[in-house]
Amino acid sequence: MRPGTVVTLVLRPRVDDRRWTAVSTSAPAFVVVSGWRQDPDGTAHASLRSAGTRGGTARITALAKAADVAGAARPVFALQVSVVPYPTQG
Repeated sequence: MRPGTVVTLVLRPRVDDRRWTAVSTSAPAFVVVSGWRQDPDGTAHASLRSAGTRGGTARITALAKAADVAGAARPVFALQVSVVPYPTQG
């Protein structure tokens, strides 16, 4: 990704009884989750925006859990995103 780019991550409904609950990032200095939406059919949409002008990597993690089971949601999907700054003229 380039700095300032916005990407939408579409997570299709799962075949097990788990539903998508949230998306988090390991490095908000590079990639920020700027939006989250879940459709009634179970499809989830997360907007990811690369921040700043520096390059680096971030791990995007999607959490899911069964609706009728107590406890915390668990990570079930991970995406590695690299932010590559534009080359500078020197």
